[in-house]
Amino acid sequence: MAEEKTDRSDDQWAQELLAIGGEEHMTPKQIAILKAAVEVFAEKGYAGAATSEIAQKAGVAEGTVFRYYKTKKDLLISIIGPTMGKLLAPFIIRNFGSVLNSPYETYEDFLRAFIVNRLDFARNNFKLLKILVQEIPFHPSLREQFVENVMNTIVEKVSLQLERFKEKGQIADVPTSAAIRFSASAALGFIMTRLLFQPDKDWNDEEEVEILIRLIMHGLSPK
Repeated sequence: MAEEKTDRSDDQWAQELLAIGGEEHMTPKQIAILKAAVEVFAEKGYAGAATSEIAQKAGVAEGTVFRYYKTKKDLLISIIGPTMGKLLAPFIIRNFGSVLNSPYETYEDFLRAFIVNRLDFARNNFKLLKILVQEIPFHPSLREQFVENVMNTIVEKVSLQLERFKEKGQIADVPTSAAIRFSASAALGFIMTRLLFQPDKDWNDEEEVEILIRLIMHGLSPK
């Protein structure tokens, strides 16, 4: 069974939020509210979350929540929206940069580093990412910010890697965008199944990653 890593419950995200400073600087009570909101939104979704429960988990009165955030929607947006460019995008991309910028010899090596890196990131920041998965489809402004600040940067860097592997004859000469969609869909499908749908299964992550790479590279063909 793969070694399980400690769930930091988005503490790293919260600490970096504290360090933003300037107009985005937040009080300890505000940080407690945001951390509680991450917990409740991740567990119950936006529609099922109650500000009273968020306040109780944060150890503050419900009126304190509304002093900082006029509505529950404002609280959700404060977690994902305004911080997308300043915090969330760099936070998602930062430890991914070594993967996106390294000159791997083969596409298999790139895929392996890509999948392992994102699995580790998703495991350590699961609650925050669960909110993104749950809420972005229903909030167009959040989706637009995510595409602009996160996806476009990642796709641009991955495209450069794939073009290099195409030139070396390691992958099929298909549109780069299609190759990215196919590879990313397979990788993200595995990560979501691993952490969201079947987290209690007796997983062997190393073996699963190798099977996934073989399927991406060769499909289900027996040859």
